[in-house]
Amino acid sequence: MNLADMLCYADIQQLSNIASTYECECNGHSKNDLIQSILSRVSRRDVFERQVSTLSTEDIRFLNSLVFEKRELFSLEELMARAQQSNYDSPGDGRNPREMIAQFKHRGWLFNGYSQSTKYLFQLPVDLKRRFTDTMALSFGQNLNYADEPSVYRDEHKLIVDDIAHFLHYTFHEEVVLTGDGSIYKRNLHQLLDRMAVKEEPVTKGGWRFGYGRKFRDLPSRFSLIYDYCYYQDLLLEQPGRLELTDKAKLSVMEGRREDLSEVYRFWLKLYKGPIPNLQSLVYWIGKLADDWVSASSLGSVLCKLIRPFYYDSPEAIYDQRILQMLMHLGVIRIGEDEQEGKTIAVTRLGQSLISGTYVSDEETIPIEFDNMTLH
Repeated sequence: MNLADMLCYADIQQLSNIASTYECECNGHSKNDLIQSILSRVSRRDVFERQVSTLSTEDIRFLNSLVFEKRELFSLEELMARAQQSNYDSPGDGRNPREMIAQFKHRGWLFNGYSQSTKYLFQLPVDLKRRFTDTMALSFGQNLNYADEPSVYRDEHKLIVDDIAHFLHYTFHEEVVLTGDGSIYKRNLHQLLDRMAVKEEPVTKGGWRFGYGRKFRDLPSRFSLIYDYCYYQDLLLEQPGRLELTDKAKLSVMEGRREDLSEVYRFWLKLYKGPIPNLQSLVYWIGKLADDWVSASSLGSVLCKLIRPFYYDSPEAIYDQRILQMLMHLGVIRIGEDEQEGKTIAVTRLGQSLISGTYVSDEETIPIEFDNMTLH
């Protein structure tokens, strides 16, 4: 429902609170006057932008966690959890989650359901979602440094799809040995990495690597994604001591099929949403703000505030290595170099199509086990 509809179902106490927030001058005893006055104030761009501009970083994180959800209803427990998770800079010192929710209600951004079955649930007006993203994009954009198109840039387009085919082709024709812990035998791994269109070095021992896939500990990031994609798509069989293809994969190799890049991109979202819960919204912002060449560091200064650290991965490392680097591997962005701005990025036409055409719900997140824990 839109804001006007929700105001009609709201009780006069909430309407009075909203009217007070927006400094409405009207008859506080008339529900109709309250509604008309609120709508008049909220519809003004300067008033709405002023409300958004006063939000704290925690508020923006909380709002960001809601506006990209396709479902409309949230329980109080869900909202409390999201509000709590938005305060990770100084846990224990932030605002009470109930206060954040109450503040959003007073702004007319959260309403209780109106039916018997939804009166204990909360919803965000649908028409405000677009206004939120447009207003925040305007605010974020003021901190960005744009650049000219670089003379040389890296665009991997659909190379990851080709390399999935190369991996399957190699496994079809060669014996791929697995060690006792399920890792690919070193000689096979070197041969596989040499066949990839995008070169990666084998993972060195000693550093921490977990959370971003089943094989992330043992394989470099891009090839780890390729391996896990094939595994979850039922293309690989991990037999004792060897890796084989399923009948489905064998047929694919013999017929020379290629995987659909949109499915690989969707899989990446599902796999990385565990350690980066708001990944989908971050990718949306990259698509919105990097439609032209933009300084990666200036974009990072905006988006890293929305990224929660993951164990030893800082927001900056997640932004650069787990998001930008992987988006380039997926053909979503190009990466270049500018003399003044340094590293620059731009979303490709293919990338815009993938971002706008893909939605992954929280329930689709792939759980990853590590150290006897399961990451959802």
